[in-house]
Amino acid sequence: MLASTTESGPLASVKTLLAGAIDYAGLFPPLQLSMSEAVINYATYRNSNYSWMLGRFIVTAERLGEFYESAGDFISRDDGNAWRLSVIAGEDVNETIRQIILFNDKVKGGVVCDSIEVKAATISKIDNTVRALPAGVTAYFEIAMKENFNDLMAALADKGQRAKIRTGGVTTDAFPGSGEIVRFVQACVTAQVPFKATAGLHHPVRCYHPLTYAANSPKGTMHGFLNLFLMTAFAREGFRKNLLEELMEEEFAEVFHFEDQAAVWRKEFNLSLGQLERLRTYGIQSFGSCSFDEPVADLQKLGIL
Repeated sequence: MLASTTESGPLASVKTLLAGAIDYAGLFPPLQLSMSEAVINYATYRNSNYSWMLGRFIVTAERLGEFYESAGDFISRDDGNAWRLSVIAGEDVNETIRQIILFNDKVKGGVVCDSIEVKAATISKIDNTVRALPAGVTAYFEIAMKENFNDLMAALADKGQRAKIRTGGVTTDAFPGSGEIVRFVQACVTAQVPFKATAGLHHPVRCYHPLTYAANSPKGTMHGFLNLFLMTAFAREGFRKNLLEELMEEEFAEVFHFEDQAAVWRKEFNLSLGQLERLRTYGIQSFGSCSFDEPVADLQKLGIL
């Protein structure tokens, strides 16, 4: 058995590792729900036994008005417990920020856009976005691992910003290799840049699985979110690259073990509760998933929830 729960809920190590970890991206592929469906799902998850795992609702800037039309009644019933949104920026980041400011000024309570996700291929894109950011809004910059990757990471570190990595998609070529992910994480650790991940992380442990929900979906190897979170924690503890890559490629769920005050891999590599807390504060913040049910169901099957 990988973990057990107490009468009061999950083990402290599990809750520390996964609290607020899943940003809900039901509007996006491969699920790509309608706005009303995604909003109803999110409202349901907020009132479930696993609401503690739920992060932000992810939406594009141009659909903020549509979101509020669908969510207004739910939000009004959640008074004092605001919905938090992460907004995917369009090509014109200044326009996206303008829309966020207008939205936050208009709704005034119950819901808040407090995060923006921006693709940045240049330092000037980072600089311009940071200059325009309103107070209370955190930016995550999706940067590709190309020639200027180190320069972009240095710019994020210099300006106290956060990074974002794409860990999958709906085709096999959208999934970066384990070594590439480890390199990204080690760069974030070295630069002291917190980050989030998105796409392809529906399952806790690395597995070979259909990439979409279509009947004839292609299959491929998908990274596990437990692999990623624990690998990041061990990267923060200075573990060498080859061991981190082994952890990313671990496919045997039974070698992950949770005790109340620790997470253990292969019976010999331990992370204390304090190390897990620091991981979530200074390391990986969350991961975007179009499904909330699937990660929860998988964790239940593994005995972790």
